[in-house]
Amino acid sequence: MKTTHPRTVIAAACAAFLAFAGPALAESSFGTAFFVSMDRTTDGEVRVDWIGSAMIWVLIAMSVASVALIWIAFASNRTEDIMPPEEAAALRRAIDDGRFAEALDASRSKGGDYGRMLHAALEAAPGGHDAMLRATESAADELVVARLRRIEVLNVFGQVAPMIGLFGTVYGMIVAFFTIARMGGTADPVALAGGIGTALVTTFWGLLIAIPALGSFAIVRNRIDAAGAAASREVERTVARFRPADATNVRANA
Repeated sequence: MKTTHPRTVIAAACAAFLAFAGPALAESSFGTAFFVSMDRTTDGEVRVDWIGSAMIWVLIAMSVASVALIWIAFASNRTEDIMPPEEAAALRRAIDDGRFAEALDASRSKGGDYGRMLHAALEAAPGGHDAMLRATESAADELVVARLRRIEVLNVFGQVAPMIGLFGTVYGMIVAFFTIARMGGTADPVALAGGIGTALVTTFWGLLIAIPALGSFAIVRNRIDAAGAAASREVERTVARFRPADATNVRANA
């Protein structure tokens, strides 16, 4: 499978976003409120609230990056990548046929995570079957942790985005209350719309990022755990032929 570079995915996501957001940004409309925070002065002049807009655009950038990262997480952690069926079957046949050197060499670059676990087990073969099992477990833990570490950024996005949204909410409410105080307690609702709008829009973007990011992180994490455990069990079955004959007989008689 050809791997798409993350920068290519993010660039494509940015292009799609600009195609969607462009018409809304071109004119003052309801859609503009989701991309630019506006404020109204006491004399009725409408101006851009650069602080609120900056928070909105930070969240928008995070949402574009989050979409790209979700796609990459699903594409690079497929079950068939962790244990490719055809390559795993070829490695098992080599072990069953006694072609251990061939299996050791092939498992360096084939078989996905299953192949790497099998390679670690075969390298530990001089230490006996128990050493092979320990090597398998150690390799499985390292491979699963490495995959989880690569998708951890989704969890970070899911945790940080609502906090940025909450920061925008607090800022927007401060702006709204300051407007009330500035107008002597009789603020025009239109004048309050800027601060309240910033508060709601930043919360909207924060949740829009967090919900898919955390959901995708949980799904991919469970997929990695399940596929890694399945690959580890398959390696243990593959190297079962290295179990000492007396131990096999004892288990059979028991």
